[in-house]
Amino acid sequence: MAVLLGVLWPLEKVNTLVLSVGRIIAILALAIMVMLILGQVFWRYVLDAAPNWTEEAARFGMLWMTGLMAPMAYRMGGFVAIDMLERALPRFVAGTLTLILLTISLLVLVLAWDKGLNNHVDSLSGRGASASLRLPLDWFGGERVKFKNAWQYASLLVGITLLISVNIELILRQIITLLGSGDRLHHLDGSDMVGAD
Repeated sequence: MAVLLGVLWPLEKVNTLVLSVGRIIAILALAIMVMLILGQVFWRYVLDAAPNWTEEAARFGMLWMTGLMAPMAYRMGGFVAIDMLERALPRFVAGTLTLILLTISLLVLVLAWDKGLNNHVDSLSGRGASASLRLPLDWFGGERVKFKNAWQYASLLVGITLLISVNIELILRQIITLLGSGDRLHHLDGSDMVGAD
């Protein structure tokens, strides 16, 4: 039991810290995304001259917001769940079923991680560049640089990596609970997360 707790507590601390930073970045991405979309509507319908980069920039923000918020929602139990069977089963059997489902989820996430890297970030489309987004380095004496598609696709890889880390934490928590030491675990309610509430 001490070994499991010794592995869980540092992982729990790392997940809490990384997900807290990810939450702040995701909130900023959401705010920027909303401003870009509202700006595009204003430019298009009021000024009749919408810039062509705002839609792609908003999509960039949405991808990163999703990649950073999904692991936190998963950790807090925020995904849709059908738990009728789990509630109908005895506690130990339900806990074992949860452990099996978490293990299957881990296998799916590892496959998704491979696809995120090999089919998106490190692929022909990932090596391409955005049609309209540019880094305005000319403001600082440089020249404009096209956004790489891999910068958008990396949100999938980062999100899946964080989901794997959270999934491992949840598996360890479930094993500890099944072994009868669930009372020694911290409750995952999100109150320990720093962020912009």
